[in-house]
Amino acid sequence: MSFLKFLALMISGFATPALALNIVLSNDDGLTSNVKALYEALKKDRHDVILSVPCVNQSGMGAAIAFSAPSPTLAEACLNDAAKVGDPTAGPMTRRGLSPDYHYVKGTPVMATMYGIDVLARKRWGKAPDLVLSGPNEGQNVGMAIIGSGTVSNAQFAAIRGIPAIAISAGEKTADAGLANPDSPKIARLVVDLVDQLSRTAKNGRLMPEGMALNVNFPDRLEGATWVVSRIGSYQQYDMRFVEDMSAERVARGLESGGCACPGVTVAINHNPARTDQQQDESVVFRKNISVSPMQAGYDSGKEARSWLQASLNGMKSGFGH
Repeated sequence: MSFLKFLALMISGFATPALALNIVLSNDDGLTSNVKALYEALKKDRHDVILSVPCVNQSGMGAAIAFSAPSPTLAEACLNDAAKVGDPTAGPMTRRGLSPDYHYVKGTPVMATMYGIDVLARKRWGKAPDLVLSGPNEGQNVGMAIIGSGTVSNAQFAAIRGIPAIAISAGEKTADAGLANPDSPKIARLVVDLVDQLSRTAKNGRLMPEGMALNVNFPDRLEGATWVVSRIGSYQQYDMRFVEDMSAERVARGLESGGCACPGVTVAINHNPARTDQQQDESVVFRKNISVSPMQAGYDSGKEARSWLQASLNGMKSGFGH
């Protein structure tokens, strides 16, 4: 049975809660209503969870890693006062009322995920987590958008490390609202359902085949949505272009079209209409159903592509010494 068929059967119905898992939860947005709701839902379902997120919003940073040594303390407060000026650049959140499981990193999304896997998980469990969850993001990550997505890059990084991972993205209306967006718990409950189903159908103790991760996108409207196996295509939900003309008139046009073109910013973002020519792509699925797309870890190609390249390079010489 192919993995796509297996995944389709897996998400066709959900049953009772499965065994508890050790989970590292990260994102690219920082401390938000979405990630807080998912942490609480996972804990309620008896999973052991470590939360490790960027100090501030790091959307669009992809798989970036800062190699320079950071300053020893924060020069600015983290999002939603997760940590204050003068706190260490990585550690437990200092906002009152949060669980000791909540941690932050002054760095990129992947750095926060690394902190969760390499430091926090080792201290608590003495090993890597059973699962890495990234999100839920405040906005879908579909098609070409995943290239620069910190949400997806977190899942990719974990999968390359050999850890089952899921990137999770929700609609823009789940954007943070004082850590209490009413839609966040709805998304969280559905994510827990998916995690439980993967746990019940796990083979040899693994939630999914090695070298595999999932990219899950929720529609803006959850009513009537069903779980659908999809594939990642070339659709661009956001039309992102380098803008040289940043005049007030250009800025106004950008805002009117639903995008963002602000003085001093050289990338304008506008929404594209749905592509109906990619029926099996997330470009259609995510707008009305819950799309679940399998991803391979890294940039490796399939056998067909390697065969084509081998045939193309047959007889080719380096050019040196001839």
